Amino acid sequence: MQSVVTSESQAMDAPKQGLPVTIITGFLGSGKTTLLNHILTNQQGLKTAVLVNEFGEIGIDNELIVSTGENMVELSNGCICCTINNDLVDAVYKVLEREEKLDYLVVETTGLADPLPVAMTFLGSELRDLTRLDSIITVVDAANYSLDLFNSQAAFSQIAYGDVIILNKADLVDEATLKEIERKIGEVKEDSRIIRSTRSQVPLPLILSVGLFESDKYFETAADDHDHHDHHDHHDHHDHDDHDHSTCGHDHHDHAHDHHDHHDHDHSNHLENDGFTSISFQSDKPFAIKKFQYFLDNQLPSSIFRAKGIMWFDESPNRHIFHLCGKRFTMDNDDWKGTPKNQLVLIGQNLDSETLLAQIENCVCLPSVSRGKGFGK
Repeated sequence: MQSVVTSESQAMDAPKQGLPVTIITGFLGSGKTTLLNHILTNQQGLKTAVLVNEFGEIGIDNELIVSTGENMVELSNGCICCTINNDLVDAVYKVLEREEKLDYLVVETTGLADPLPVAMTFLGSELRDLTRLDSIITVVDAANYSLDLFNSQAAFSQIAYGDVIILNKADLVDEATLKEIERKIGEVKEDSRIIRSTRSQVPLPLILSVGLFESDKYFETAADDHDHHDHHDHHDHHDHDDHDHSTCGHDHHDHAHDHHDHHDHDHSNHLENDGFTSISFQSDKPFAIKKFQYFLDNQLPSSIFRAKGIMWFDESPNRHIFHLCGKRFTMDNDDWKGTPKNQLVLIGQNLDSETLLAQIENCVCLPSVSRGKGFGK
């Protein structure tokens, strides 16, 4: 039985697994500062902190500024901008210690920086339980892109480690040039997730997952879910190119299942106006881990930029919170507080929803009698 469901019934009651962090990287002049301004001035009910090296580079809209303190500017929309100074960890703690709760943290790297050490700061033990590395976004200047940049290891790393590549200033070059740049980026990072943009105007849900998945703006979630602060140490981080397929669990034969509901989110109009759509899937039957990993590794198209799910696997008694940006995903374990079910949302561009939904449905199996020890164990 199929039916269209409302956004309220699609609520993803994921507990906070630490403050989500996006790292923005890219060469000098690519448009990082413009993107940061876009993030600071276009929040929709979210409170974001942006960490930068120099305030002066940002040029924050004076009409938004509420107060200016030492190394910190507070905006009327609840966002703050903070300078990193010498120590990134100290700057993060300064933000985390604020009384007002933040929804998101954005860190800008310098134009000549390799983003990996910054990413490792958030994956290390000191900040790992307080933050969650959500994505690495790389801004590329389409008008000044040159392979000469790759004489620099940092420039190469910015492409190689970027979960999503923003090909900015796309209006300044022709289609043939854009396709050639995308081909060259693909040589550095195969199957790159590339978003073309003008003046860094990118729909924020494509780069800040909290905007699509954890805000009341998009999902009507219960208040107690937003106040849930239990943090779990077991964060599994995966890159699709590094899977050990021996950990996938046992395969299952396809079975018919009682029901699933899926629909395109008509409430994300700002996405659709930019040619992006979201697809959602629900099932009251568990997925087979091996089938879902196969979907992620072999079937997920490069036109999908973000995904999130509350996952129920046949091989695991746990509830799994799934985040995906580009090709990298995290899977956080939690306990079920209600009836287990699968809920999955994907957003991207020019999606073949019929094929995608069929591939996701193929991941469903009937519950087995025995249970394994958890995802990827």
